[in-house]
Amino acid sequence: MVLRHQDKAWGEGETLSPFDITPQYPSMALMKKFEHWLPRLVVMPSFVVSLLFIYGLMAWNGYLSMSASRILPNYDFVGLQHYAALMDSDRFQVAMRNMAVFGTLFIGGAMALGVLLAILLDQKVRGEGVLRTIYLYPMAVSFIVTGTAWKWIMNPGLGLEHLMHSWGFTSFSFDWLIQQDMAIYCVVIAGVWQSAGFVMALFLAALRGIDASIIKAAQVDGASLPRIYWRIILPSLGPVFFSTLLVVSHLAIKSFDLVMALTAGGPGYATDLPATFMYATAFTRGQIGVGAASATVMLATVAAIVVPYLYSELRGKR
Repeated sequence: MVLRHQDKAWGEGETLSPFDITPQYPSMALMKKFEHWLPRLVVMPSFVVSLLFIYGLMAWNGYLSMSASRILPNYDFVGLQHYAALMDSDRFQVAMRNMAVFGTLFIGGAMALGVLLAILLDQKVRGEGVLRTIYLYPMAVSFIVTGTAWKWIMNPGLGLEHLMHSWGFTSFSFDWLIQQDMAIYCVVIAGVWQSAGFVMALFLAALRGIDASIIKAAQVDGASLPRIYWRIILPSLGPVFFSTLLVVSHLAIKSFDLVMALTAGGPGYATDLPATFMYATAFTRGQIGVGAASATVMLATVAAIVVPYLYSELRGKR
């Protein structure tokens, strides 16, 4: 900063007053431009990294799905040939059916159980902190650990069936894990066990934000507590419901490690999901093009859920 005194005649013996000195900044316009662009400059590195390593790899995967790639990438264009092979694959058809069953039961079970737990804890029961910790604990465990633990529990020779036989209940049978038509439900049970606590936490936080006077007013009018939650409280939690549904749906579509730890896609490929099919096809059977086509189908499925939600949110803000 440069200091200069105002132009005036100074006599002998006069001293320079601080009020006669005015600051002169080098370039206020430059500083304003810098402040204007500073947030963009801070965000730019993460934006470039996301653009390159997320959307760039998505575009690359899309091109691989229409190339002649097998064991190694081959960029000769073959059009929709791999998608046609995908639709003709019996294993992929099984994976999509499993995705429909697993997705419906996993999302519905996690949402229903999580909301129920949140409502119960919202009654301010004794030991709420302990119960909340117990319900949230599964979310602190990875899907690999969850799958391994439930594999031991459901193993007929080691787990629940073996325990009941040792207690004298020899007629008890729980061998879903080794049955082709029932193994997918074992994956559902393990997934719901892990994700219900997450749903409970989101809804409990939302319920604690509800004004208590609303419940008291409804009770004065003679409404029962279940009716109050069903008719008044839960409908007001629409944004929380859709946000939770979006997250849980995303978990269902990309489920991989839980299946690999619990069943490894078996028996046979009875519990294959699109993610496990993509991994086996691309990295085990050496068909990168078909695996990339499967990944693109998964991406389209996620987009079909996310895009309408984002559109409705942005439209509502306008």
